[in-house]
Amino acid sequence: MLRKTFLSICLLALVCVSSLSVGWAKDYKLSSPDGKINITVSDNGGFRYAVDFNGRQVLKPSAFAMEMDGYSPFGTSPRVSRVKRRSVNETLKPTVARKFASLKDQYNEMTLVCGRRYSVTFRAYDEGLAYRFETRLGKNVKVNEETVEYNFPEDYKLFLPKETSFYSHQERIYVQQKLSQVGDTLSSLPAMVDLGQGAKMLISEADLYDYPGLWLKGTADGSAKFDGVFPKLPSEYKDGSDRDRYVTKREDFMAETSGRRTFPWRMMILSEEDKDLMASDLVFKLSRPLAVEDAEWVKPGKVAWDWYNANNIKGVDFRAGINTETYKYYIDFAADYGLEYIILDEGWYVLGDLLTQTRHMDVPAIIDYGKKKGVGVILWMSWKTLDEQFDQAMEQASKWGAAGLKVDFMQRDDQPMVNYYEKVAKEAAKRHLLVDFHGSYKPSGLRRAYPNVVSYEGVRGLEQHKWGGYCNPDHDVQLPFIRNVVGPMDYTPGAMDNAQPGNYRGRFSRPMSRGTRCHQMAMYAVFESPLQMLADSPSNYIREAECTEFIAQFPTVWEETVPLAGKVGEYVAVARKSEGKWYMGAMTGLDDRELEIDFSFLPAGEHKIEIFQDGVNADRHAEDYKRVVKTVNNRTKMKIKMAPGGGWAAIVK
Repeated sequence: MLRKTFLSICLLALVCVSSLSVGWAKDYKLSSPDGKINITVSDNGGFRYAVDFNGRQVLKPSAFAMEMDGYSPFGTSPRVSRVKRRSVNETLKPTVARKFASLKDQYNEMTLVCGRRYSVTFRAYDEGLAYRFETRLGKNVKVNEETVEYNFPEDYKLFLPKETSFYSHQERIYVQQKLSQVGDTLSSLPAMVDLGQGAKMLISEADLYDYPGLWLKGTADGSAKFDGVFPKLPSEYKDGSDRDRYVTKREDFMAETSGRRTFPWRMMILSEEDKDLMASDLVFKLSRPLAVEDAEWVKPGKVAWDWYNANNIKGVDFRAGINTETYKYYIDFAADYGLEYIILDEGWYVLGDLLTQTRHMDVPAIIDYGKKKGVGVILWMSWKTLDEQFDQAMEQASKWGAAGLKVDFMQRDDQPMVNYYEKVAKEAAKRHLLVDFHGSYKPSGLRRAYPNVVSYEGVRGLEQHKWGGYCNPDHDVQLPFIRNVVGPMDYTPGAMDNAQPGNYRGRFSRPMSRGTRCHQMAMYAVFESPLQMLADSPSNYIREAECTEFIAQFPTVWEETVPLAGKVGEYVAVARKSEGKWYMGAMTGLDDRELEIDFSFLPAGEHKIEIFQDGVNADRHAEDYKRVVKTVNNRTKMKIKMAPGGGWAAIVK
């Protein structure tokens, strides 16, 4: 009898505990200002969130949690003690614009406070959503793991930048396949998910600092799911060349960081149409505000670049190459065409020693010559050599009067490397030096805190044509909807030797591009980078003076951006405003195409338009183009034709 009574009491207790647990479980809901994005967060047995977009579920319940050494995991058995909500509608004015001079920053926010130790904040914008952890711990902590899941309701198609390891330039093609086909492949970011019915989801992160970057990994069982993965903290390295430092051993934790901080935003941009993605600047909105006292000196601009064209200059009385005479010639060219900068790429210093110039270079004399001509000089350097000679090299660049640094070959985004980026940005800002990161991970918000960080590579760009690497027009018309959405992109356009794919061949020292001349010219409107290259040789630009004079007019930052048309991997058309003029570009992939351009974005009145369009024979001779001048107004609808791999560029004055 006593035994039965005891069992009955135990059973009753279990029922009560179970009922209490169900009572604790709750859903927390958040919607975007326009009501199209709806987030449901559940705390039943662990935090999970689901997302509806335009009335249908696009993300099934997906877990998020953090595990820190010495603490119970955050998010696995949550107890929400308080919910804070707010709505924000304000205007942001970037110190250095990219696609807009000002940004509407409107969102609804929900913070789930879980006792004294941590909270999770969700934000819903009309253009997407994001969440992040915040901890309130009184000491430094080791972050062992962060759980990031993306569980999809269907076997969606992807545009995925697949990787082989965490050691990467992140210059990938976008592999198109279904979720079930991914397997446990590693991928960098941003990645695109085709949600069907025209909708897209772009996955990335924002406000990344003192923490490793987020990557994605599929599942071996072929389920419609991604897991977030992170490079662990390096513990041992092996040096290679002047630019390679390989991680040979890692800790069993991700980061050692302050216990009182916010962590990076896990971000998704959602669009009803592909072209809408081009108007998003969500990474900037989610990132830290200005971290320097003075950034008004930061000057965007165009750059004459030496490395792509291998200093192939003709019609001069000196031996072209890596020498003072050649770079003075680049400065003369830049001054003649109104370009703000030139770059001294690899070769100006003895590799491994930034403090020693090569035999035929006088960098201070080149910089002084540039100042007389109104042209700044940006110095390329290996990140590893800069790291080893940091203080001396920074002071030398400042003393010489360099305009900026192009820092290359980092190839990692673990915590120490992420911190290195900020160190470079901060110390360069103190010395009024621009920074262009090459061999880099994707932009993740650093440029808002440090506006002197004007561009990033992290893209498979024009240089691939030098050795025949994959970089064709189809790839070019993926970039405006994927990589360029998250931040500036140093693709380095401007090839003047152009060929259709059947006539193309890789030539390292005298490269040609796949696609038409107008395809390259349109990039100056389509691709976004406050520091935009003219990659070809001054001799080629002088030979093609009509085209050069046209592209030299294009600004590199914009007051307004109007996406006109687009489909990822197929075509794109956009108009951008600067100082009362509109600059327009359209590009197609490997298929020829006809588009109708609607000029309703123009103010009332008649406007002169100068157009460069593919010539009648551009399908056979890619350099064939035609210049047209006419008038348009805000009622004009213009049919444009583009050859395979073609383009169209215009300025409305």
